[in-house]
Amino acid sequence: MSFITHEKSGSWRARCRDPDGRARSKNFTRKADAEHFLTTVEHSKLSGAYVDPSAGRVTFREFAELWRAVQVHRPSTAAQVETNLRRHVYPQLGQRPLAALRPTELQAWVRGRSEELEPATVELVYRYVVAILRAAVADRLIARSPAIGIKLPKREVRRVEPLSTELVEQLLGAMPARYRALVVLAAGTGMRQGECFGLTLDRVDFLRRQVTVDRQLVLLPGAPPRLAPPKTAASNRTIPLPTVVLDALAEHLAAFPVGSDGFVFVNELGSPIRRTRFSVIWQRVVKVTGAPTRTGFHSLRHYYASLLIRHGESVKVVQARLGHASAAETLDTYSHLWPDSEDRTRAAVDEVLGAAASALTSGGTFPASQPKLALS
Repeated sequence: MSFITHEKSGSWRARCRDPDGRARSKNFTRKADAEHFLTTVEHSKLSGAYVDPSAGRVTFREFAELWRAVQVHRPSTAAQVETNLRRHVYPQLGQRPLAALRPTELQAWVRGRSEELEPATVELVYRYVVAILRAAVADRLIARSPAIGIKLPKREVRRVEPLSTELVEQLLGAMPARYRALVVLAAGTGMRQGECFGLTLDRVDFLRRQVTVDRQLVLLPGAPPRLAPPKTAASNRTIPLPTVVLDALAEHLAAFPVGSDGFVFVNELGSPIRRTRFSVIWQRVVKVTGAPTRTGFHSLRHYYASLLIRHGESVKVVQARLGHASAAETLDTYSHLWPDSEDRTRAAVDEVLGAAASALTSGGTFPASQPKLALS
């Protein structure tokens, strides 16, 4: 029930109840303003758009932590979200009340982050902020999200330039013996780093000459490495093993015992390989070989894709081998590596129109076997 009372001070007090039944009141100098307020409140209640004015006092960090706790994320994704919010969002926006956030403030935050982070990282973190503010709207803490019209830094599209076979061989030669088969595996199957680290002996079928990829090794803050599902559902796949990979794995297993949990690749202590530790070894090898500084372990995956494309494999085959979610993802990454079709296009047109066009331009008539062209 809503009503207005005339106070002794001369003001007009509008009284009502919110959708949860709690009493609300507000003073106005004019009665008309109090009536307008009550009408607006009742309309918002009926339309389901009512927002408690005090709800927006919750800080961004307080609500973001509640939001993060109820998300259905994989452990690795949950760790990534926590890290990005803590490092890149909370220092600037964490203590701001939700209702006080403005688009200009978010734009300034994006600009500041863009001076320190890659555009792709800024976009990723911004998507978390947008999701949190959208949830605040859904929970009726704020009437609308301030994440409107925010301009993000342009992402530089870098073409994948596959490593040469010579450089891959140099990387392999400079790698410590314990990890050489790891390089051969990545270059000969296109498996991701976590998939290689998480490979167990029972996933390698030497008889059928194939490897099953259905797990990856993930590293979470404050916890030991552990096995988890692969990156996407499409990442579950079976990859044929070339002889060079089978031989490398056989030699590796003969030289280095399998880990206690069946891991094919382990460190000197027999424990699963940590990304952080292996990164130090990899960067040292990159420096020794003179490879481009941006050369990462993932470059071996690009090398494998380029080999498949060079030997005539279709988009669907490359997609399946790499475990991409769609053929579009494969084409977006590697379309420039497929052989150019300009010569085939020219040959196709010449074969069909060559004789007819030649006769027409020389002042003759179309050959009887050729259909006449309807030109308009």
